[in-house]
Amino acid sequence: MVKSKIFLITGVSSGFGRAFAEAALAAGHTVVGTVRRPADARAFTALHDTRAHAIPLDITDTDAIAPAVAGVERDIGPIAVLVNNAGYGHEGILEESPLAEMRRQFDVNVFGAVAMIQAVLPFMRRRRAGHIVNITSMGGFITMPGLAYYCGSKFALEGVSEVLAKEVRDLGIRVTAVAPGSFRTDWAGRSMVRSARAIADYDCLFDPVRQAREEKSGRQAGDPAKAAQALLTLVEAEAPPTHLLLGTDALALVRDKLAALEAEIAAWEKLTRSTDFA
Repeated sequence: MVKSKIFLITGVSSGFGRAFAEAALAAGHTVVGTVRRPADARAFTALHDTRAHAIPLDITDTDAIAPAVAGVERDIGPIAVLVNNAGYGHEGILEESPLAEMRRQFDVNVFGAVAMIQAVLPFMRRRRAGHIVNITSMGGFITMPGLAYYCGSKFALEGVSEVLAKEVRDLGIRVTAVAPGSFRTDWAGRSMVRSARAIADYDCLFDPVRQAREEKSGRQAGDPAKAAQALLTLVEAEAPPTHLLLGTDALALVRDKLAALEAEIAAWEKLTRSTDFA
């Protein structure tokens, strides 16, 4: 029988966050979910009379995160699993995308997640127990035109997760970066921020990419409910992985990337080795 845990999941109003929360509640766990709007808080707490708790929190307000986490620990109980799910996608050619949009992308996808981690770590460290799950993306391994800011943020979160896993391994805390492929969430729909197009030189490259993404939205192969079940399996594992891909598309694309990278390293190995002192 699975022991009931307290999950803290960011961004439970829709998409992966809602799917993760519903699956955890159905499995008998308690879920504390972050929301930004009162209506979303009411909708979330309605999922269960006693085990669904909503806290109003914008994760870009990093000063508010530590007090919010301390309140959960005090009023609800020990957080066993942190799921850093809140995030969004930015689409735009790099030359056309304002730096302010990159800062916003990293504020949500990276700095907010790191602030959540820093807030839960003292509690998990004292208990010598806990699991931090950072939802990244196959875009944290592979890249595609028009997603420089998004992929950059997910590459960053993958790296942060891997380093953190090494730092806390001997403290009883596990860290996993979960990288989904294409799933039927709102990521490519209303949740995506798109920079305006202005430079015709990129039209032939990018216009078909944007059109294909828009047409595919709502018809992706990935099932969020099955991703949620994978999350439950992950947090019950005795030796969870540091990196976990979700979806056959992510698996194929990341394997192709690794093979291409290995071939490129081999092709340039002579030059690579030439820079050492004789």
